[in-house]
Amino acid sequence: MNDTQLLRYSRHILLDEIGIEGQEKLLQAHAVIIGAGGLGSPAALYLASGGVGRITLVDDDAVDLTNLQRQVMHTSARIGQPKAESGRAALLAINPEIEVTALRERAGPGRLLELARSATVVLDCSDNFATRHAVNRACVAAGVPLVSGAVIRFDGQLSVFDPRRPGAPCYACLFPEDSRYEDVACSTMGVFAPLVGVVGAMQAAEAMKLVAGIGQPLAGRLLLLDGRGMEWTSIGVAHDPNCPVCSTHA
Repeated sequence: MNDTQLLRYSRHILLDEIGIEGQEKLLQAHAVIIGAGGLGSPAALYLASGGVGRITLVDDDAVDLTNLQRQVMHTSARIGQPKAESGRAALLAINPEIEVTALRERAGPGRLLELARSATVVLDCSDNFATRHAVNRACVAAGVPLVSGAVIRFDGQLSVFDPRRPGAPCYACLFPEDSRYEDVACSTMGVFAPLVGVVGAMQAAEAMKLVAGIGQPLAGRLLLLDGRGMEWTSIGVAHDPNCPVCSTHA
């Protein structure tokens, strides 16, 4: 690290659990973020400010006025721009020393696998089950940890799925692909803006912990947040030995 980096990341370096070695791991890491909206915004901003050296934003949508209530990576001036490009501008404004790639696309299975194989960690900040399952399959196949978050109305959830850990569950162990889960859009159900900030920031925290090798990751646990009462519930998540996604990779 150069003198500027030592100063920029000094508050991380002061932490015994991170130090210079941990910060170097962050600088050398590549985080792939699927979705540059409500969850992707705070997650990406914290990864960028915290010094993750390479960030890839994947989103095929454009910035809309209705996004600005919660998607803090975007601005009124960038309405109509691709979210991935808007996000790239925001991340480079906060940390011009990192590398940010903006992909305006809806990545299919092959592309997701390619991205996962290039990543140190993947953050699923999408808003539908089809994408979540596709991202999970790619991460299991690539052997790359996945940090998954979701928020709707006043409810949030967060978990980590790490195929590198023996006997660890994947997203499909928790939400089987053949089960019928209804996608609920915030455009029809609404979403309390600060909650996406809370969950997205926690996704960034879990991702950085995984990269730096510190603390205890949220693998094997699902955190549920009730924003009305501001209460957290932790639920254990077990590996399904018959899971069609990860059982063959166990």
